[in-house]
Amino acid sequence: MKVLVTGGLGFIGSHTVVELQNKGFEVVIIDNLSNSSIEVLDGIEAISGVRPLFEELDLKEKSRVEEFFKAHKDIVGVIHFAASKAVGESVNEPLMYYENNLNTLIYVLKSVLHLDSANFIFSSSCTVYGQADELPILESAPVKPAESPYGNTKQIGEEIIVDTCKVRSNLNAISLRYFNPIGAHASAKIGELPLGVPQNLVPFITQTAAGLREQLAVFGDDYPTPDGTCIRDYIHVVDLAKAHVVALQRLLEKKNPENYEVFNIGTGKGSSVLEVIQSFEKVTGLKLNYKIAERRAGDVIQAFADTSKSNEVLGWKAELSLDDAMESAWKWEKHIRNI
Repeated sequence: MKVLVTGGLGFIGSHTVVELQNKGFEVVIIDNLSNSSIEVLDGIEAISGVRPLFEELDLKEKSRVEEFFKAHKDIVGVIHFAASKAVGESVNEPLMYYENNLNTLIYVLKSVLHLDSANFIFSSSCTVYGQADELPILESAPVKPAESPYGNTKQIGEEIIVDTCKVRSNLNAISLRYFNPIGAHASAKIGELPLGVPQNLVPFITQTAAGLREQLAVFGDDYPTPDGTCIRDYIHVVDLAKAHVVALQRLLEKKNPENYEVFNIGTGKGSSVLEVIQSFEKVTGLKLNYKIAERRAGDVIQAFADTSKSNEVLGWKAELSLDDAMESAWKWEKHIRNI
């Protein structure tokens, strides 16, 4: 069975391709290489033994998207990762984010509706919840006004899919709202490859340990949390990738009672910034150079998932620990830096 993975050479996309191929799916990747590298194909092949089909394509080109789907009418499902994802950049370049994240979603969805199997998995985010009123966060928690254009594109993206599902009963869709993906494949053949200065905590930690960054800044130690630093639900990227496969299988096996569903994908446990640093130091035996800095505007104090729905209804559960993730992230960093 052929599955399309858009943004399939990115961090989460590439790990999902591996897990799909491990389950026997034939994978086609679309990626425009704006935030990824063609060499990731080699890593996927080295792990799975299969080199997926690849097409370099910018999904903003509507006619090319239509041509692609006409040539691949046997696709049974689409997992849509392709999107710009830097919160800070989205604040400075809102129109770019709305064009890239929403137009591409619309063009792909329009083409999916013409497939015999219109099964669609959307890469959503816990950013839709903002600073939740209650913790852990349930899927029924109110969607708060977005803190950034990036977060807003995820909210609007979900709304686009919901509205389409209401009028097109042949479309079956699942939005996976995931929390903070970290780590790398245990083989160190694929992992997170941020361009420029990392926007996320873990690659900044590993780059600091590798000597690329002089010092890690911890933004605020005066939050109302046990150690004063922000708390997030950090999920191993391999666990997250497996959730996409389980969600797709749910649609293919027609186990979904409604044609649109939402699931939180996280560990159900919050870890503070300092706990993440301590985990890294424990598994590597290294001492990290970090300092406490001023709070960063827009940071949510704490967010972690209630995963009971994804555990019980979807039949998925996170298996890898924070220590596993930090160990694999460091192994990956050493691999790409030849340390």
